[in-house]
Amino acid sequence: MRISVDPTLCQGHNRCTAVAPELFDIDDEGYASAIGDGTVSAGSEERAQLAVDNCPEQAVTLHRDA
Repeated sequence: MRISVDPTLCQGHNRCTAVAPELFDIDDEGYASAIGDGTVSAGSEERAQLAVDNCPEQAVTLHRDA
């Protein structure tokens, strides 16, 4: 499972980092991006889904491995 942030949609609300700080990085302008390659570690799946659900711009996407 991986998580990603669409930089064209992110408005810097940072709700993703509030619910899953281990998965996101914030740049100097306040915009989020996934840490590393966006891999969601075991135990962080529920928080990853919360980040998706809490993004008002729908910029966060959870990619489930097939």
